[in-house]
Amino acid sequence: MKICICGGGSLGHVCAGVMASQQGVELNILSGHPADWQKHIIVTDPNGKQFEAHINTVSNLPAEVAANQDIILLCLPGYLIEKTLHAIKPYIGHAAVGTVVSSTGFFFFAHDILGKDARLFGFQRVPFISRVVEYGTSAALLGYKPTLAVVLENIDNPELFRKDLERLFITPVTLLHSFYEVALSNSNPILHTGRLYSMFHGREDEVFDHNILFYKEWTDQASQLLIDMDAEFFQLLDKLGVHTLPTLLEYYESTDAASLTRKIQSIPAFQTITSPMIQVPGGWIPDFSSRYFSEDFPFGLHFIHSLAQREGIPTPHIHLVYEWGTQILNHRNIPS
Repeated sequence: MKICICGGGSLGHVCAGVMASQQGVELNILSGHPADWQKHIIVTDPNGKQFEAHINTVSNLPAEVAANQDIILLCLPGYLIEKTLHAIKPYIGHAAVGTVVSSTGFFFFAHDILGKDARLFGFQRVPFISRVVEYGTSAALLGYKPTLAVVLENIDNPELFRKDLERLFITPVTLLHSFYEVALSNSNPILHTGRLYSMFHGREDEVFDHNILFYKEWTDQASQLLIDMDAEFFQLLDKLGVHTLPTLLEYYESTDAASLTRKIQSIPAFQTITSPMIQVPGGWIPDFSSRYFSEDFPFGLHFIHSLAQREGIPTPHIHLVYEWGTQILNHRNIPS
């Protein structure tokens, strides 16, 4: 099986190591920094298991790595998806083109650029919690998901493809029915943006005494905002006829804001994850150029907000958070 991964971030590293370690896989990487990659990569999981993999070709030229592939997997931030789909389009051929997470516009862009007959797939949530250890050489797989939900479009043999994904990602895979089920997510687009609002709204210019632990220092205020945004999100899903996603309370096995806070604070893989902040003399300030802002607002929450407006769904909490994030990006001239 020939696979091309587009993107060299943390998920690109971990997916490359895990997938290329599987027998019978030849893996290429489309990266903007091909010279920084080694042909051998090691990924280590929380149990100390190592995935050692050989990378066939790394290039910044789609013609060298995207042609004649079986699978092309995008591991990219939202702002690079549209550009990359245009770049690889001439070389896709019979390949199934997918994304490691679908909530940053992949299906909306792919339908427009590749057409209604394109062979597409997209994950509902990222398959792994990932971090780069040494760029192009090693990475850490910090956490697995118990199951992965995927939507397939125009795939000839869905069950065979599902089994292939299950093997490649060493995680049980279930198939969903509508791209809305993965394109609209209450994960990063709501969870990240709501948390950012609760931390930094009204404190945009404040110098903090430390880099806030994004999950371990989670607050009841953030939990209540998430619950309110999630309720509005599910009004939209109901209007679109999507009934398969769990609410955030269901997903985190919680009943109210306080129990949601305790649950999020206690997740082992989240313990050391910090917030998008920059150290300055005297402390720490928000990093508004972080992907938490430049991706989750204009390519995550944006689609939820726009569809809700189209469908006439009132979303006061989502609107409040979306307008705040958008104003920050526009005020600081941050590209998105």
